[in-house]
Amino acid sequence: MARELVVAGVRIPAADLSVRAVRSSGPGGQNVNKVSSKVELRFDLRGTAALTDAVRARLRVIARNRLDADGCIVVTSQLSRDRTQNQEDAFDKLAALIARALVVPKKRRATRPSPAARERRLDDKRKQSSKKAARRGRSEE
Repeated sequence: MARELVVAGVRIPAADLSVRAVRSSGPGGQNVNKVSSKVELRFDLRGTAALTDAVRARLRVIARNRLDADGCIVVTSQLSRDRTQNQEDAFDKLAALIARALVVPKKRRATRPSPAARERRLDDKRKQSSKKAARRGRSEE
């Protein structure tokens, strides 16, 4: 029932995905105990060959609250009472997670303030200090 997923040129094969319909929580009227409209999408993060090690590591950090003991990312959707809409929503959620993991974060470059900036900061501190000192009343009784 699972289909393959394509995110930003990366093709996730259907073998790495599994879809399961389960009963939805919350109120649902007379169909609540009969219809399985909630969708649970599992992505085998540990076993996939579609992602590089770096992307897999970033995805593990991004989706750490959705990981199960087997190393699968579990995405659920119960937005609608329609199973196909929930399945599309679950695929969209997983695609968004993978798209975030595909973006390589920029390296942070250590910087330091220029001497002029340091001097401006110290000058502002001196002005603020003298302003507050002028507010203090000197009572010499």
